[in-house]
Amino acid sequence: MSSLVQAVAVRRSYAVETRTLDVLRGVDLSVGEGESLAITGMSGAGKSTLLHVLGGLDRPSSGQVLYRGRDLYALGDRERSAIRAQKIGFVFQAYHLLPELTVLENVLLPGLSAAGAFLRGPKLRARAAELLGRMGLTERAAHRPNELSGGEQQRVALARALMNGPELLLADEPTGNLDSQTGEDVLRYLFELAAERNLTLVIVTHNEAVAARCRRHVVLRDGRPVA
Repeated sequence: MSSLVQAVAVRRSYAVETRTLDVLRGVDLSVGEGESLAITGMSGAGKSTLLHVLGGLDRPSSGQVLYRGRDLYALGDRERSAIRAQKIGFVFQAYHLLPELTVLENVLLPGLSAAGAFLRGPKLRARAAELLGRMGLTERAAHRPNELSGGEQQRVALARALMNGPELLLADEPTGNLDSQTGEDVLRYLFELAAERNLTLVIVTHNEAVAARCRRHVVLRDGRPVA
């Protein structure tokens, strides 16, 4: 299995008042194409920070993140942003839907043009409609996020993350705000769609049952993988 994304001796530190907080301490991690990986650990272990670093959202203090062998943070901002937009999908615990937009418009967001207007091509809208259909949300397309349940909002967020056909999906506590049954429904969609599209899936979770569904499981402790 060839590596899609790889962390090489990654460190991430933050200045906090008069001291330095070391969150990641020399992480080496490789994630293969089509693999599902769970990252678990105590709060403050560095799980979300590692996910953001792998996804090109947070530059490491030292070390490299290789995406298909290219150093992600050696690229210019525009090229790195293009990789994020075209190759990487993100799902967060807090959904991050725009309240002034409809469900359909939120899913269409990754298709925004540089001018800021929605690309209204039939193929783009058909793809968004197809994803909403897979999530059981066709009847919700014209609703606003505040008219949806938490589980419905997370399914919209998942549809949005898949809109541009990414090859890497990064999910940060995707069921953290949901009850057990609703969380199970979201996970079913997540794993089914990842398998259908041969996505590489990295999930940060506190839930051992969620971690058990992944092919591989890494535990972070004090900023380092221990298992």
